[in-house]
Amino acid sequence: MPQITRDSLLSLEAYARQRNDFRTRVIAHKKNRSVQIGEHITLIFEDELTVRYQIQEMLRIERTFEEAGIAGELEAYNPLVPDGSNWKATMMIEYPDPQQRQHWLARLIGIEARVWVQVAGQPRVFAIADEDLDRENAVKTSSVHFLRFELSDPMKQALREGADIGVGVDHAEYSASVSPLPGNMRASLCGDLS
Repeated sequence: MPQITRDSLLSLEAYARQRNDFRTRVIAHKKNRSVQIGEHITLIFEDELTVRYQIQEMLRIERTFEEAGIAGELEAYNPLVPDGSNWKATMMIEYPDPQQRQHWLARLIGIEARVWVQVAGQPRVFAIADEDLDRENAVKTSSVHFLRFELSDPMKQALREGADIGVGVDHAEYSASVSPLPGNMRASLCGDLS
């Protein structure tokens, strides 16, 4: 997938005019790219559209129109766009109650490296997590992680031939999976691969 460039972004004024329609489009698009794994973890598989929306929203919220600020947002978010050989996802650990969340974030240290995807007939691929910065410490993990799943050529070939996709978490304190993913999600993820 191509990276998002400065020239392809809307100005703040143009984005303001298109924001409602763009937001509606992205929300519908994310339905084919979001999966809940168990009760408390959601993966949102990112792509050019979801990342473009995030950049436009950050520029709007921060009222950024200067070139350095725009370049900073592009530098921060472009790494989340898949490059044709991988899937990239935002993982959210969701516990609505703050005390319960604190308790579980302490117990789930290392969970980001135990999230996997699997193409049917192929080995599991565990996430490469948080390449931008460390998101946990000795006391707790973060409630948000950024994951990359590198797929081999045989995996991509199996997907072209119709193989199912499964996703899951294999951590001592949290184990859940979804397999196979629904057809609409499978089709959307296969669109990320070259």
